[in-house]
Amino acid sequence: MQTEETVETNQPGQDILQMDNYLIRAETGKRLLNYIIDLLSFYAVFFVFGIILAIVEPDVLNSIPDNEGFGLVDRIITLAFYGLYMGTIEAMFKGKSLGKFFSKTRAVNLDGSQITTSTAFIRGFSRAVPFAVLSAFGSPCNPWQDKWSDTMVIDEKLSTIQ
Repeated sequence: MQTEETVETNQPGQDILQMDNYLIRAETGKRLLNYIIDLLSFYAVFFVFGIILAIVEPDVLNSIPDNEGFGLVDRIITLAFYGLYMGTIEAMFKGKSLGKFFSKTRAVNLDGSQITTSTAFIRGFSRAVPFAVLSAFGSPCNPWQDKWSDTMVIDEKLSTIQ
C-alpha cells in the first residue's frame, strides 16, 4: 500500500505531495549478466583504444616492457581503467551501464533518487577492488559497490520510482 507524505519546501504554501517509492533489488542473475556485458564492453573499448594508439603513435606500444601480460602493474592499471570506465558510463547515463540497459536495471541511491557523478565514480572504483565480483553472490544481492556507495541496483520493471 502506498502512503502519501507531505514534504515541506522553503517557500510557504508550496508543499509537495510525494508517493513512497517501491524499490525491488535486481536479482543476482541479472547482476551477473550486467557484469558480463559490462566487462565485455570494457575490453572492447580498451581494445579499440589500443588499436587507435598503435595507429597514431606506434612507438608507445614498443616502449611497454614485455612481461607476458600478467604483471602486477598491468593488472593495477587495467583495474584503474575499469573503475574509471564504469564510473564514467554510470555518471553519463544516470546509473545505467550497457548491461543495465539490456537487463532493465538501474543504480539508484537507497531512497530511490538518481545517483550523482561522485557516487557513480565511487561505484566504479569499488568494482576495481580485487574479488569485488564475488561479493555480489548472495541473497539479497548486495555487492561492495552498493554497500560502499549507499546505493542499490533496482529492477526497473518491478520498482516504482517517482
